[in-house]
Amino acid sequence: QVRLVESGGDLVQPGGSLRLSCVASGINFKIFTMNWYRRAPGKQRELVATITTDDNTNYVDSVKGRFTISRDNAKRTVYLQMNSLKPEDTAVYYCNADFTSLKYWGQGTQVTVSS
Repeated sequence: QVRLVESGGDLVQPGGSLRLSCVASGINFKIFTMNWYRRAPGKQRELVATITTDDNTNYVDSVKGRFTISRDNAKRTVYLQMNSLKPEDTAVYYCNADFTSLKYWGQGTQVTVSS
């Protein structure tokens, strides 16, 4: 059974930091491109960050310079370090594992940025 389990979401003040984690089980983690998506209230799901199997990364423009995606294949875990958080970063953040036609999703973790 494939599972992606996110954690680390919380309520944080503007300018604060959070680190999201996503632990995968039931897949050969190292062959999957890993992504973080988010869905803000009333908006469509948005691809936030990607890390490939050879550690190439890509970010949506709105988070460049503030967010960092990384992975630890030994721990089957992908991380999203989020710094200088803004209210517009408020969303449910989802972990996604992607390999050809195989796509798996976690249940999401809520990030709320508010004073």
